Amino acid sequence: MKKLFKLILNTIPRPLLIRLSYVARPVLAFFLKGHTFTDPIDGKSFKTFLPYGYGNQRNNVLSPSTLSLERHRLLWLYLNDKTDFFTAEKKVLHFAPEQCFLKRFRSLKNLTYTTTDLLSPIADVKADICDLPFEDNSYDVILCNHVLEHIPDDTKAMQELYRVMKPGGYGIFQIPQDLNREVTFEDDSITDKDERAKIFGQYDHVRVYGRDYFDKLRSIGFKVEEVDYTASLSNEDIKKYCLAKGEIIPVVYK
Repeated sequence: MKKLFKLILNTIPRPLLIRLSYVARPVLAFFLKGHTFTDPIDGKSFKTFLPYGYGNQRNNVLSPSTLSLERHRLLWLYLNDKTDFFTAEKKVLHFAPEQCFLKRFRSLKNLTYTTTDLLSPIADVKADICDLPFEDNSYDVILCNHVLEHIPDDTKAMQELYRVMKPGGYGIFQIPQDLNREVTFEDDSITDKDERAKIFGQYDHVRVYGRDYFDKLRSIGFKVEEVDYTASLSNEDIKKYCLAKGEIIPVVYK
């Protein structure tokens, strides 16, 4: 089953995979149900999670029910435990909305919730993150996770995120990050897709962010908190929820 799912993930175009997953999820969840690992997003438990990755497969990371990855489950736990996201009235802008969150966030009566992306078939507003069609100071909360590593001009994208965020608002801008790397790495001369996937994690990533990512956000004007939320969790919970220990959540404020 896991080998078959790995093959599917690596061969089917992502927009089609999104549509097929609506059918596949109940089947996967049924065959893998158990008591070892739990997805905090829907509370369902399984004997194992599924593998996921481009080139470098990570085992036991993809939830069979919500299709969440480590970063999604970490974000859910953080929002639930450390913010009023699920209770306070907020105007929210969500870039490249993840399937595991979309219906759940949209159903929250306290949120005025807008999704946006240039290509996603499930986004409300088709827009370029470097040229957003939203007014200044519009949103209380902005979620922009695993997007900036795809954007050639990430400086312009960050400036746009800052522009449309309300004063006093906050955002969470997760990215794939090498915390052992001080300086972000880019190299446009590498054009082979397999080589780019090996170096950058995915062929369509344009950089590998280092620890200087946080300072770049600060240079735009954001106040930045580098939150290691896993440090507040037990090793048992980290294992139970299949989280990446030490992953940093970049929480930004205007």
